[in-house]
Amino acid sequence: MTDPLLLALDQGTTSTRTIAFDTALAPRASVQEELPQHFPAPGWVEHEPEDLWRGALATLRGALERAGGEARRVAGIGITNQRETTLLWDRATGRCLHRAIVWQDRRTAAACARLRAEGAEALLTERTGLLADPYFSATKLAWLLDEVPGVRGAAERGELAFGTVDCFLLWRLTGGRVHATDATNAARTMLFDIRRGCWDDDLLRLFGIPPAVLPEVRDCAAEFGTTEPGLLGAPVPVRGMAGDQQAATIGQACFEPGMVKSTYGTGCFALLNTGETAVTSRSRLLTTIAYQLGGRRTFALEGAIFVAGAAVQWLRDGLGIIRTAPEASALAAQADPAQRVVMVPAFTGLGAPHWDAEARGAIFGLTRGAGRAELCRAALESVAYQTRDLLEAMRDDWPAGAETVLRVDGGMVASDWTMQFLADLLGAPVDRPTMPETTALGAAWLAGLQAGLCAPPGVAGATHWRLDRRFVPSMGRDEAAERYALWQDAIRRTLTR
Repeated sequence: MTDPLLLALDQGTTSTRTIAFDTALAPRASVQEELPQHFPAPGWVEHEPEDLWRGALATLRGALERAGGEARRVAGIGITNQRETTLLWDRATGRCLHRAIVWQDRRTAAACARLRAEGAEALLTERTGLLADPYFSATKLAWLLDEVPGVRGAAERGELAFGTVDCFLLWRLTGGRVHATDATNAARTMLFDIRRGCWDDDLLRLFGIPPAVLPEVRDCAAEFGTTEPGLLGAPVPVRGMAGDQQAATIGQACFEPGMVKSTYGTGCFALLNTGETAVTSRSRLLTTIAYQLGGRRTFALEGAIFVAGAAVQWLRDGLGIIRTAPEASALAAQADPAQRVVMVPAFTGLGAPHWDAEARGAIFGLTRGAGRAELCRAALESVAYQTRDLLEAMRDDWPAGAETVLRVDGGMVASDWTMQFLADLLGAPVDRPTMPETTALGAAWLAGLQAGLCAPPGVAGATHWRLDRRFVPSMGRDEAAERYALWQDAIRRTLTR
């Protein structure tokens, strides 16, 4: 094969994108489509499954065409995806029996509260590294089985297949021949024993999940089958798969214990590589699989923030005070420095380390002098405050300690103002790479690794990660402490338990 290409399919919460990379992991073409979200009830968030499929296929075709390549040049497809989002479909027809229930969805908050009241959370945490929260897939799948007429019987007869978005897209791409996921996505279902590396029978009984609906679990770099010939013009191997935050960890070359990355998209997710040790958090962080290669699992501590870029979207679409996301940074820079407006963007509850599904958004410190600029600043500052919450918890949890440099990626890192405030608040350097789409980069690397075209973890960091800019703290520590204290007070006022 001459001039092979790697296609990274990055299916996110608000958009679907495919980037074509060459074997040096340089991007050659990119195509992106917005993905509609549906909000049928307060706290409910859904996707149309056919929108997921159409966007995936359209962007794969578009990126391949723009790269000037043919399907026979593609050495592999890597899939990365929004995690925890739950789908259930008919094995015979491929038709989903309900809209996809998105990771942000909170409809199962009462079920999770019952699990905690019954003392089941300890078992969940021991086996899965997770907490009893609506964020994860298990209660979403149980809701589908119990609430959609006829579904449970069909599932028990082996007629239905469950999967997260990666699994659903793989099923469609392979024409229904492969029902599989990877270890990182399996680890987010609340049904997978992360230490033994298998589905857990006790948890399946706890949630009433028939084993027949579950996919096979494979390494992140593996042979996941080939696409139907008619989809891209020829069969193409699918050779990589990882949840979006794990793919970003790989794309950021965080292969050594102690390295930390934080991704700023719809939400914010920080992962600390803890090597072969699955650290049990004392600070209500998550223990998860960072990646699995050659049957060996590398673990991470993860902090999940539900709202980061989504706060800027709310300013644009909900309040209408900005027309484009970049306007928020420009307005924030113009805000009155004497104002101390604090926004807690708990639109869908609070994630780590608070885990309060019932909390809702709040704004504190409003005066007559507060306006558009101050609200924009508060929204952007909330991302830094939440990040500091996560890093403080990580330092408490892992005696070996996290590195003092934070590697960042995602759409929000394009804002110099936001990244500078992040460095100021953390009191630590923040490194932005030249390739901001590290999630897609990680997926491409996985496919290239399986194809024998990319360097293994020991040398990959030196070959595919490059620094664009390092932001160093410039704010006085007293001022940073004062601002963080205001945030902590706002959090205390927002929590419901």
